[in-house]
Amino acid sequence: MATYKIAVLPGDGIGQEVIPEAVKVLGAVARGAGVSFEFESGLIGGAAIDATGDPLPDSTLRLCRKSHAILFGAVGGPKWDNAPQEKRAERGLLGVRKELDLYANLRPSKCFPMLVDASPLKRSVVEGVDIMLVRELTGGLYYGEPQGMEKMADGGYLAVNTMVYTSREIERVARVGFDVARKRRKRLASVDKANVLVVSPLWRQVVTQVAKDFPDVTLEHMLVDNCAMALVSRPTQFDTIVTENTFGDILSDEAAILAGSMGMLPSASLGEKSALYEPVHGTAPDIAGQGIANPIAAILSAAMLLRHSLGMGTDAERVETAVLRLLEKGYRTADIYQDGTTRVGTAQMGDLIVRELSTLYS
Repeated sequence: MATYKIAVLPGDGIGQEVIPEAVKVLGAVARGAGVSFEFESGLIGGAAIDATGDPLPDSTLRLCRKSHAILFGAVGGPKWDNAPQEKRAERGLLGVRKELDLYANLRPSKCFPMLVDASPLKRSVVEGVDIMLVRELTGGLYYGEPQGMEKMADGGYLAVNTMVYTSREIERVARVGFDVARKRRKRLASVDKANVLVVSPLWRQVVTQVAKDFPDVTLEHMLVDNCAMALVSRPTQFDTIVTENTFGDILSDEAAILAGSMGMLPSASLGEKSALYEPVHGTAPDIAGQGIANPIAAILSAAMLLRHSLGMGTDAERVETAVLRLLEKGYRTADIYQDGTTRVGTAQMGDLIVRELSTLYS
């Protein structure tokens, strides 16, 4: 029997509520597929600060390095917002990305047919949306040096962030983008700001060069402001998008509204040797502890883990099918609830998906 070690990092807020439901679903997969998962939990973010004073303890990093994959919840919250920059809860996640070189973030944004009316956009705009956004994750403004803040002679302050990219960093994420597009509808939009930023012409040059190795994929270059507008006006024009770190952070959150709720959106952060899977919704402190958070994004993140890290594509499809069937039966958490549907809590939704999944293995 194959055995896989999974690092479980619930983090803060609703991460501590939705990740157990994803683990529950993976347990059902193990029973149905005849494999074994060894789950080991670790501290990260605010929970780690409270316990150890460090948002990313060495023990957690060691756990991540020895695991086949990482299942991550969310970090942050008002309690830690005023901490020094290097001790903020979010530094835990940024540290994992950097230390494990998780350079390519995959964020699907798909509008499920039964949730079309949950989106704040018109049905005619979002119907049929199926986008994969590939975001470079370890370069750009978030990591570039120099960065910091200093007091000036006139009593004011100077704050600096630096956008830095090497051709190697651009090439490797571009190849991920083209490879993803090749497996989808063979269209890739590369997003930059080549009319203003010095970095962007290099980005465009490298992506164009990589395109020569993918002649079956149609490449389009777009300015980020044009892309942002098109995402909410003509989103069905997109198949796969690849872009740098800051633009990807913003555009992927914008794309989230197409699905009706961020509670529906999983993600994968891939490196050469490690991978981390997380729902994109954040800690949602306003609803944390109430048992009403949507666990579907975390569960679909577990499906991405099966597909991308363990090569269990058929089992990933079963998880996705189980989610779809539950939605078709009208079960909804609070964020996607509509009149005529059945409202359930976090744990109940997880239990229902496990039950549905079990029937797919029988």
